Amino acid sequence: MNFEVLKKNVEQAVRTSISKFADFTGRASRPEYWYLMLPVIALLVVANLIDSILFGTSALSLVVALATLVPTLSAGARRLHDTGRPGWWLLVAIIPIVGGLYVIYLCCQPGTSGPNQFGPEPSSASYGALAQA
Repeated sequence: MNFEVLKKNVEQAVRTSISKFADFTGRASRPEYWYLMLPVIALLVVANLIDSILFGTSALSLVVALATLVPTLSAGARRLHDTGRPGWWLLVAIIPIVGGLYVIYLCCQPGTSGPNQFGPEPSSASYGALAQA
């Protein structure tokens, strides 16, 4: 596995998500979504570890979660748009355990080919060979 390519893809996904910070319209490809979510999840895990070791509270985790809330919601809505579903399907995650797992399942599904009611098909070609896996 080429970690330089992975690093470049993650940086590009984060830049794309920052440029679409609160844009809930359009579509997001699987690589764009997951290359954003994986660093966010890692950051939350590290924040939780720091909280439990140093502070004994969840203050840092709360700050990180709030700072990443809007970008992750907008990326999730765009990802669901790519599968042909409205972003409101993110609310299914409110259902304990099963809801969150179902939203993860939906975000792992391939997008619809060609344009759909949410816009043209997003390009995965810019994410390189790892996007094809």
